[in-house]
Amino acid sequence: LIGAAMKFLLGMVGLETADGIITHLLVRSGLVSEGNPLVAPLVGDGSFIILKVTGALACAVALWWVYRRLPRLGLAAAAAITIFYVAVLGWNASVLLAV
Repeated sequence: LIGAAMKFLLGMVGLETADGIITHLLVRSGLVSEGNPLVAPLVGDGSFIILKVTGALACAVALWWVYRRLPRLGLAAAAAITIFYVAVLGWNASVLLAV
């Protein structure tokens, strides 16, 4: 079970980082605008990527902590977040392919 949790957590960090990079590129090119008003001022700036990676790692650490105490909850949360980012990257890919 630990292997599955670690795969979800690493996948989640990778997907969230990929989302940050793709969003950064799309916003800088002027093709899209960031929908999250909290991070919109940072997109297009190098600090956005740092924020995304740091946030992803912090989320992974928090979920690992949850997983160690409540394995089923931690695994379910990591799976849900991973699925969410797969959908987000699907959206990003559709925007890139439409260009």
